[in-house]
Amino acid sequence: MHNKKLEEYRLERLDEMTIADMQEEMDQGNLTSEELVLMYKENISLRDQHTHAVLELNPDALLIAQALDFERRQTGPRSRLHGIPILLKDNIDTGDKMHTSAGSLAMKDHYALCDAKVAEKLRQGGAVILGKTNMTEWANFMSDKMTNGYSSRGGQVKNPFGDFDVGGSSSGSAAAVASNLAAGAIGTETSGSIINPAAQNSLVGIKPTVGMASRTGIIPLSHTQDVPGPLARTVADAVALFEIIVGCDPEDPITTFAAPFEDYNWKQHLKKDGLQGAKLGVARGLFKKINDEQAVIFEKALEALHANGAEIIDGIDLGVEQEDLGFAVLQHEFKANLNAYLAKSNPNQPIRSIEDVIAFNNKHPEKMLKYGQNMLEQANGMTGMLTEREYVEALERNRFLAAEPGMKKVLKTIGVDALVLPQDYGCNIGASAGFPSITVPFGYCEKGEPFGLTFSGLAFTEPSLIEYAYAFEQAVKGRRKP
Repeated sequence: MHNKKLEEYRLERLDEMTIADMQEEMDQGNLTSEELVLMYKENISLRDQHTHAVLELNPDALLIAQALDFERRQTGPRSRLHGIPILLKDNIDTGDKMHTSAGSLAMKDHYALCDAKVAEKLRQGGAVILGKTNMTEWANFMSDKMTNGYSSRGGQVKNPFGDFDVGGSSSGSAAAVASNLAAGAIGTETSGSIINPAAQNSLVGIKPTVGMASRTGIIPLSHTQDVPGPLARTVADAVALFEIIVGCDPEDPITTFAAPFEDYNWKQHLKKDGLQGAKLGVARGLFKKINDEQAVIFEKALEALHANGAEIIDGIDLGVEQEDLGFAVLQHEFKANLNAYLAKSNPNQPIRSIEDVIAFNNKHPEKMLKYGQNMLEQANGMTGMLTEREYVEALERNRFLAAEPGMKKVLKTIGVDALVLPQDYGCNIGASAGFPSITVPFGYCEKGEPFGLTFSGLAFTEPSLIEYAYAFEQAVKGRRKP
């Protein structure tokens, strides 16, 4: 950087700074939002050639930062995110000069007509939307052969910790934050798409209860399971993002349930003794395929939980396995939801349906069909009307098995507050029920692959999960810089 003082700051202080650190520096006049944007842009230009995590930058980011700096001097910060540069997954609409493409070249010229609700709330909180992140194309619903983190528009996202799976589908959001290309990012999850990349990139990921944050303006997969959530380097940073995006949205009726959490004091749950008295269950049937090295690390994590006041209740049988759940729910809902989104998108955007996506891909096979598109084709084989017996039966089975005789019944009967799981194992159960999860970095395998511990609970138990996650994080300090 030409500014030597700023370059020194970038090299010696910026990496791993928390959002609270940045706010303190800006409040004291030692740093500005404009300088944060400049430093993160420098990091992106130097580091992202190796990770391919960032698809594009917001042309107005610097100007927005300057305006927010002026506002801070005049009236003070709007929230804990005032002036903080944040990245958004490329399936989240922004009504600005950036595209929204779900990673697909078919959508490379698509400009959303307005902000997604979560983007709107971030701007209202004073965050600087720095750019869009790469992702597994169409949220990992294009081909079952596609590698995590690949998209035709952005190429392959790489894990900054080494030659390991980067996780999907919020791959770029995770790799970018892990690489210190922004203070935090917003991803989306249908089943594992926040928790998995968080675990693989040594990050905190919060997958909220469906209904806690709006899905309006997010390129959809499943209306019964989709939800946006934060990825950050610490629990406190993730909570700072989370508290901004929580809230009701008349266009997304399920968010009525978020009403009690609007203007809620989430910081009260950042307790170092948050594990004291917690009853945490271990359902080993959900991670039978765990490898030996990860199994050893998981046992150490259980020991750490116990040492910090948690009671571990082992051998829990949920009475349901991931294989029992109906994949047909996603296949049927994807066509219905994507067609509705595309039909209502910018009229200048030529892709108006899933059939148009498939046709575009077939017309440009060398660029679009590296891994094929069998999942798109299967979804397009559905009517999109959601009347099929296969869909209705699968939806009922998912909601019943996952929520009623599964997690909900067992946890309440046994008196367990939450489940603890290695990595993202078992995430399908909670996702099918719409329940929340939080992943926290714990350690690394011998070759350096990150390992995260996941806390999963019942609907709207985020306050408790945050307490467990924060206390665990403070006790083990399991993250290191890549």
